[in-house]
Amino acid sequence: MSFLSRAAATSLITLAAATPLQAESLKVRIGYLQWVPDRGPVLSNVIPEPEDAGLRGAELGINDNSTTGKFLGHTYSMQSEVADSEAAAVAAFEAMRQDGLELFVMNAPSSTLKSLTEKAGDEALIFNAGAKDDALRTGRCHVNLLHTMPSYSMLTDALGQWLNQRRWDEVFLITGPTEADKGWADAFRRSAKRFGLELAEDKPWTFDADLRRTASKELPLFTQASNYDAVVVADVRGDFGEYVPFNTWLPRPVVGTQGMTPVTWHRVVESWGAAQLQNRFRELADRDMNSEDYAVWAAMRSIGTAVTDLNSASPTDIRAFLFSDKFQLAAFKGRKLTFRSWNGQLRQPIPLVHPRGLVARAPFEGFLHPNTEMDTLGFDKPESECRING
Repeated sequence: MSFLSRAAATSLITLAAATPLQAESLKVRIGYLQWVPDRGPVLSNVIPEPEDAGLRGAELGINDNSTTGKFLGHTYSMQSEVADSEAAAVAAFEAMRQDGLELFVMNAPSSTLKSLTEKAGDEALIFNAGAKDDALRTGRCHVNLLHTMPSYSMLTDALGQWLNQRRWDEVFLITGPTEADKGWADAFRRSAKRFGLELAEDKPWTFDADLRRTASKELPLFTQASNYDAVVVADVRGDFGEYVPFNTWLPRPVVGTQGMTPVTWHRVVESWGAAQLQNRFRELADRDMNSEDYAVWAAMRSIGTAVTDLNSASPTDIRAFLFSDKFQLAAFKGRKLTFRSWNGQLRQPIPLVHPRGLVARAPFEGFLHPNTEMDTLGFDKPESECRING
């Protein structure tokens, strides 16, 4: 055999080894379902969330999975539905199940999520990338429901640690009227007790007036108190919280859902390769990545990471892998992320940001845990009734 013949034969052997056999190709189908109820008119000039928040994160996650999968013979596809009502969301889910889909990522309220997981039974694996309610992680948890969106308590524990670390121990809490506001505030009250903070004042926001012209008169009177180190706002929708900074009775920082905020993700997060993720998302969506986008992307990448290792798209196999010691999600947060075995929550650092900068990242040094300091954020195993892995 000539030199050229031997070289050609070697190249063919190398190419054959590097190219997946057609018989070994794997098709991975994922359903993405989104339903975000109309929040109604707000009483401020708050910038609304983009209507495609979450969906764009799903598209990026599928693209990233496909980039890796093409070298392994794995083909990813997504069937998506952005519903305009709970009934439409349920109908879309049932249609996807009838079409044979078993892997789902959902950005929907907790009530809808509960309904759909009950309909799914034990066959489908569902990722919650939208609902923050603590009850989903502390009560009767579904064995096939995992959470890539942090809970309210994870967010408020990050804030509680930061306030404790700064020795800003007395805070003025203002809670808005919506259920989301109350859920956030309840989580913060727990965090305050957990990290030794005192609620100098705990007042509900009962006004229904437009503050755009009267904030400088109304808010100083509302926040009048003898002393406090910071004002904590629970106004998820943004009715009044945007006007609290610089209008308080005492010259104090504002934190919570406005001011400095604990979030899942934000455009100011750039370390540990995050700038690359941010740029790829902007190229895809022509806007910045937000928390919903990130949570959905993390769910898609969790599936992709498992499929890459297992060469299987079985929900049972994927679930077992995600709870094993082999799984670690590389997610641009400076740590490898893992799922909590008792309730399916993805452990992750929480950035504390203001609109133009990153302030800090929780958990912080000094808050100890027998297993991992990541479990100082949110309900720990002894605090939760969930035992989805026995």
